[in-house]
Amino acid sequence: MSILVGTSSWTDPTLVRETSFYPRGARSAEDRLRYYASIFPVVEVDSTFYAPPSAQVAQAWVDRTPDRFRMDVKAFGLLTGHPVNPQRLWADIRDAVLPEHAGKRNVYGTHLEPEALDEAWHRFGDALAPLRGAGKLGAVVFQWPPWFTATNANRAVLEELPGRLPDLPLAVEFRHGSWLDERDRDRTLDLLSRLGLAYVVVDEPQGFKTSVPPVVARTGDLAIVRFHGHNAANWQRKGITPAERFRYLYREDELREWVDPIRRLDREAHETHALMNNCYRDYGVRNAYDLGALLGEGIQPDAPEPTFDT
Repeated sequence: MSILVGTSSWTDPTLVRETSFYPRGARSAEDRLRYYASIFPVVEVDSTFYAPPSAQVAQAWVDRTPDRFRMDVKAFGLLTGHPVNPQRLWADIRDAVLPEHAGKRNVYGTHLEPEALDEAWHRFGDALAPLRGAGKLGAVVFQWPPWFTATNANRAVLEELPGRLPDLPLAVEFRHGSWLDERDRDRTLDLLSRLGLAYVVVDEPQGFKTSVPPVVARTGDLAIVRFHGHNAANWQRKGITPAERFRYLYREDELREWVDPIRRLDREAHETHALMNNCYRDYGVRNAYDLGALLGEGIQPDAPEPTFDT
């Protein structure tokens, strides 16, 4: 398969606790990943955005998935300009928070001593070695915050990425539409192509100042499409869980509109990942299964027929 269909999480609490997707016997994290991977050939690891992984955990993912399975791993928020809880940092790097930022509820990468930030990049990349060595790392996905706009300073940040994580496949998802508006679209895509960074196509609510248009393009060997749903009421709502933000079940006609664009991407790319990020209850897995059926590919051969809630 060159088109792989899956979801952006296999562990969301609303999926695990509130649906019948996982069989009754799949009680452990290992059981659930093995079952998920028997149906879908790709998944996005979301937990790494909130806390960096360890090589031991990455090795467990390798051991629990089939040979041709892929994992797209979200970059740690510290590395994408997001605020992070200091308790999520490595203990010694936590001690390297600059004095003026010590004791704060959240810290940014710029709040660390430069050498400590360099070490954080190194450790994050090193932890993914088991996935890379097994051929199961699809890409490290850099999801930038909405305040990361199309400026020269931020283009310089993108220029640094290949050197920060050398020899790892990297992908970029923007959360501000300035990167893909008519003025900057070609410049952005040309920059990503030159740097060898895969552009992440998004389907998300439109009409907001930050909305990223669904521009379909490929800038690397890997093409990625992430489906965030169309829940405009919750898209920028404060104080809700990610599951509530992406609470949207795609209709068949909405998914069908993406069949030709995905196939077009796949004709140009070495591999294409279509990931449902509407991970509320079983919405994501249900729509991933639906999309695979419409494409006629993308699901594991001989996959068991999953149980979805009505």
